[in-house]
Amino acid sequence: MKNEINNKLETLIKGFLPVLYQEDDPDYVSGKFAPGIEGREKYRYWEWTQGVGLFGLWKLFEKTNDKKYLDMLTSYYDERIKQGLPGKNVNTMAPILTLEYLGEYLKREDYLDIAREWTAWLYNGGLPRTPEGGFQHRTTDDFNDGELWDDTLMMSVLPLANMGRIDGRKEYIEESIYQFLLHIEQLADPITGLWYHGYSYKRKDHFAGAYWGRGNSWATIALPLFDEIVSLSPGLKKYLSTVLTRQVEAISRLQDGSGLWHTLLDKEDSYLESSCTAGFGYGILLGIKLSMLDPKYTAVAEKALPAVMEQIDDNGILQLCSYGTPMGRESQDWYKEIPIHPMPYGQAMAMLFLIEALDDNL
Repeated sequence: MKNEINNKLETLIKGFLPVLYQEDDPDYVSGKFAPGIEGREKYRYWEWTQGVGLFGLWKLFEKTNDKKYLDMLTSYYDERIKQGLPGKNVNTMAPILTLEYLGEYLKREDYLDIAREWTAWLYNGGLPRTPEGGFQHRTTDDFNDGELWDDTLMMSVLPLANMGRIDGRKEYIEESIYQFLLHIEQLADPITGLWYHGYSYKRKDHFAGAYWGRGNSWATIALPLFDEIVSLSPGLKKYLSTVLTRQVEAISRLQDGSGLWHTLLDKEDSYLESSCTAGFGYGILLGIKLSMLDPKYTAVAEKALPAVMEQIDDNGILQLCSYGTPMGRESQDWYKEIPIHPMPYGQAMAMLFLIEALDDNL
């Protein structure tokens, strides 16, 4: 199995750059993405989609120490910095996480200074806050007034925590802790254990009440990654472990016989989706490694692994990956209609899962 995973990982890496720099992104090509925004071209390759992809590449470099991956990353960031970075929001914060790791590893103050500027903007109120001080999910296209989304933990809170670790900024770490606790309070359903996609302070509801697959997987990934970044205190780690366990226990009962999960976790009439499956597999294995999950959940990841590998085609493209998904505000049917399209985050989530599976000798 180890050879098969390695072969799939190599194939997946082959497809990474073509997807990272894809020219046919539907929303960008059609003009739907960021219409009328000054410097629109700067957003094309600096968004959350690329940010998650770059993090997967960084983790690949961490595991292999292969300079070619480091070169891919520095080339990307140097090109984007030369071009000029786009405006700041929750989603454009996502590439900052890997930039921080690169700056720390390479001792490049130019990288770290950019990360410091962006995280200071986030911490000091550049991003609007919801009532109770949550990070409002302000995106390039939408203000989303008074809204918390589960994506925010991965895209913005982790970069803030990581900069707190690197620079010894305790206040950044404390703010990150608060954001995790508030998002859990408003988004993690204590009855099912699953996470809602979003919460509106204005509407006082969870929009369409969707248990969206990839959104749930952001939580499965972000909770253990938070501990990996800041080394949580025992009491906080125990609490986050309880939240994670409740969620993983729930998704283990909803896993399809194929090993995949549906894009709406509790709706079998919604399509099976690969990026959430890879995210669940990675988060579960990382959670077990960090003693946040019982090892019995390894079986859930083991079932997901061949299902994800089967979706990696000969060109290294992860199939069955759903396109970027705004909030389903009124109907859960919205999620069933999101198109399938290769995306950098799908490539990265599969890479992260396969890397962790190799470490666990699955």
